[in-house]
Amino acid sequence: MAKDTRLIRVAHVLVHMAGHDGMASSKLIGRMLETNPVVVRRMMGLLRNAGLVQSVAGSRGGWRLGRDLGSITLLAIHRALLPASIFAIDGGSSMSACKVEQAANDAVGGALRTADQAFEVALGEVTLADIRARARI
Repeated sequence: MAKDTRLIRVAHVLVHMAGHDGMASSKLIGRMLETNPVVVRRMMGLLRNAGLVQSVAGSRGGWRLGRDLGSITLLAIHRALLPASIFAIDGGSSMSACKVEQAANDAVGGALRTADQAFEVALGEVTLADIRARARI
């Protein structure tokens, strides 16, 4: 199963964007991420909808940060990218008539909710300014 690298890749791009004057084109961001500008526009659109970046249309347009790095957390990016869950594990079907399966579903589902919550708390404690400081740039 392929792992979802969008959170890390987007954090990387946004920190670099903070160091650029002006706009970053979808083509430039695509080169940074080694992906197609169409993929970039789709991803950056999600960030724009969350207020993390701004866009300007046209040949001189592109993307720029909508907020300073200190106010953008990894949690904000994670939520903007609309992941269903960080886990590929299924919490089970609530439609089962089997008591054992229901108990297993409850146990696994509860553990997944606890882990999701802990992950979100941890992401909420890290800003892009923290990442830039860790990178010493």
